[in-house]
Amino acid sequence: MSEPIRLHESWLAPLKGEFAEPYMTQLRAFLVAEKAAGRRIFPKGSEWFRAFDLTPLGQVRVVILGQDPYHGPGQAHGLCFSVRPGTQIPPSLVNIYKEMQADLGIPPARHGHLEHWAKQGVLLLNSVLTVQMGQAASHRERGWERFTDAAIAAVNRQADPVVFLLWGSYAQKKAAVVDGLDKGGQHLVLKAPHPSPLSAHSGFFGCRHFSKANAFLESSGLPPIDWRLPDPTAD
Repeated sequence: MSEPIRLHESWLAPLKGEFAEPYMTQLRAFLVAEKAAGRRIFPKGSEWFRAFDLTPLGQVRVVILGQDPYHGPGQAHGLCFSVRPGTQIPPSLVNIYKEMQADLGIPPARHGHLEHWAKQGVLLLNSVLTVQMGQAASHRERGWERFTDAAIAAVNRQADPVVFLLWGSYAQKKAAVVDGLDKGGQHLVLKAPHPSPLSAHSGFFGCRHFSKANAFLESSGLPPIDWRLPDPTAD
């Protein structure tokens, strides 16, 4: 973790204590050792906390939780399900676009770059923030899960209601730290199977989470998310 930590200042108070915890020291040592062994880690260090840099804590309206970053070269850049402009759209994101079109009538974007969502208050957070190239889930159970639990707990404490979109059993474990409506809390927790080709037909398609999220936000007096994705190269 020799590269500078870049995250919006609004996250510093709730998360700064985590960086001093023994588990984070162990995680740091693990990542340093992996790099010293010549293993490529994605995304690059300056983008590990990209989700926290683009989406200030007080502006979070929706949380989409992924598992770990894409492990192919040129894909991961710190936002779950998102890839850099010009990168082939991954299958899970293709299915997300299909559901969004069926739900909201939005034609699928020609790119997989989701920063437009992040800048509107959609926290695109992976449970694990790094991965070894070509080795899915290679950095699980190394400490990142505890860190992202702390981040979700910080969102849970926010004054305004938030929508949590939890796709797949791995993401749904995070519901344990969320005070959802079913627990007498104020947040909306929506669950569905993961959008991967292996499980999307088991209930992700037809979940209508995008319209449900916006309906909840509007009923709470908050602006809805514009789920359309403009061409990022046109800015």
